[in-house]
Amino acid sequence: GAMSVDSISDLSDNTSKLLEALQLSHPHELDLRRSRGKKMLSLNPITWQVPRIVDRCCQHIETHGLQTVGIFRVGSSKKRVQQLREEFDQGLDVFLDEHQSVHDVAALLKEFLRDMPDSLIPRELYDAFLSTAYMEGPAQLATLQLLLFLLPPCHSDTLQRLLRFLGEVARHAESSRGPDGQEIPGNKMTVSNLATIFGPNILQKEKPGERDSGVMNIEDSSTVILVLQRLIEHHQALFMVSPEMQQDILRRVFQTDPDVIDYLLRRK
Repeated sequence: GAMSVDSISDLSDNTSKLLEALQLSHPHELDLRRSRGKKMLSLNPITWQVPRIVDRCCQHIETHGLQTVGIFRVGSSKKRVQQLREEFDQGLDVFLDEHQSVHDVAALLKEFLRDMPDSLIPRELYDAFLSTAYMEGPAQLATLQLLLFLLPPCHSDTLQRLLRFLGEVARHAESSRGPDGQEIPGNKMTVSNLATIFGPNILQKEKPGERDSGVMNIEDSSTVILVLQRLIEHHQALFMVSPEMQQDILRRVFQTDPDVIDYLLRRK
């Protein structure tokens, strides 16, 4: 008879791997330990895999630093940044509030991304991502999306969180007027400025510390900036799995693992 599956724990290990690879789910539906009300979408359906340091740095700047002129460009206190870094490294529950300097938190975020053992966009995909800079229109976005689907879940979730954050920073780049007509200063950090700062930290050809790792030729540097600009500008669409792609996957799964179709259709 037909198999009815209501929980991912009811599935065999092989089927669970298949569901994870399908990348079609809301993580809060599968992990009952998550607090209710959160509706984050993830390319990885099992859990939302974003390092605490990244999420908290982004939250702090979104709360306290969106109107800070020159965020990510103004210098920070090396001593305070090092102290924060050590606290996160020790696994402490670091609480960032209004007393922390926005510039210190911004520097900590940049350092974390720069010093990751494997860059946020894995190095084996470096050339592939750079090649998209020479494409145009829908073809460029379609290729970028397929490349994003190749990222490990923790990398794709973290990149999505970071791009959403950078998009929010860029949205406050220009000065605006408040409800009372008072001028609200912009942070001056456009998409282009942010891509210039974060590009070399996210797209790395060599590991930190390796010979010539800090040297990037001018052509590669400008290409990295262009690619990251596109990722920031179109991050919402790039991390959205289209209904057409979902239907295509369902048809393929029906041919190879028909027992899991009931589970997927229940989720829709």
